[in-house]
Amino acid sequence: MNKKIALIYMGGTFGCVGEPLAPMPETEFLPRLQLVLPAHLKIECFKAPNIKDSSACTASDWLALIQQIQSLQLQNFQHFVIIHGTDTLSYAAATLSRFLAESCHVVITGSQYPLLNISGENTREFTDAIDNLNTALDAVLKLPVGVYLSFFHQVIHARTALKTHSTALDAFRGQIADQEIPIDPQVINVQLSHLEKAKTLNIINWMMLPIEQEQLAHNLGLILSKPPHFLIIQAYGVGNLAVNDHIVEKIKALQLKGCQVILSTQVPLGGMDQRYAVSQWIKDAKILVSDALSQADLYAKILKIYLQYPTSEQWYDHWYDLPE
Repeated sequence: MNKKIALIYMGGTFGCVGEPLAPMPETEFLPRLQLVLPAHLKIECFKAPNIKDSSACTASDWLALIQQIQSLQLQNFQHFVIIHGTDTLSYAAATLSRFLAESCHVVITGSQYPLLNISGENTREFTDAIDNLNTALDAVLKLPVGVYLSFFHQVIHARTALKTHSTALDAFRGQIADQEIPIDPQVINVQLSHLEKAKTLNIINWMMLPIEQEQLAHNLGLILSKPPHFLIIQAYGVGNLAVNDHIVEKIKALQLKGCQVILSTQVPLGGMDQRYAVSQWIKDAKILVSDALSQADLYAKILKIYLQYPTSEQWYDHWYDLPE
């Protein structure tokens, strides 16, 4: 079996130097990175198509990365480790998982501290970068096909990843890799047209706070003149949201303008559950309910369905498509 690993560098704290921290140019960083790689592994280093601070990353950056991975697959690579910034690490992981499915072995990682010291001449005395990288390199050769996130000695399913701490080494939570999760099996072969279309995707995400229902109706009305493609409403608990006829009327008006409204929850763990009477309005309003495994996974599902189908009606019709 071919066990060569493609190590793709996409930026982030992992490759920063100096004080204050700033990215080292990849032409200088990659040779230094190669010096810390395990000698017994067959690893080839690549720079990602777009290297940037991960807070600036969007769908087109991750789709370009997927396109690179799919190109490398044609060159007989089946094992990939991605180095990425932590700010949007969960979003990158979920997007890779939704589009690559089980077509190859992928582990994405990053670090809270840089690999190199301030001058960039040697490894940093205190860093989690080496441990995280070694965990990812070990996992990518041992785990079944699929996409995973590795951080602080743990490996989790990419679609379940959640960043739970802004600075701690133990910064991510999710379902551990040896547990089963639902699979989205459809691989998307990314084309240039996908990258261009992704740039037009517009999503608004509202996390509900306790305001009067008339104020929520008013806020929905504010976006009617130029609505997004998708409006995510993060409700309470298992998806509870108290509404009135005015709110439902505004939601239907948004739908008529091509905006799909998705009910999600602001609670990170536990998922959705529509057993309460307060949620009977959902059928009336024809609102979509999130079945994603995390907020990042919901983003990735929206992106995938947006690129697959051209109309809002088709997004609605295919939202609950079951795996074949």
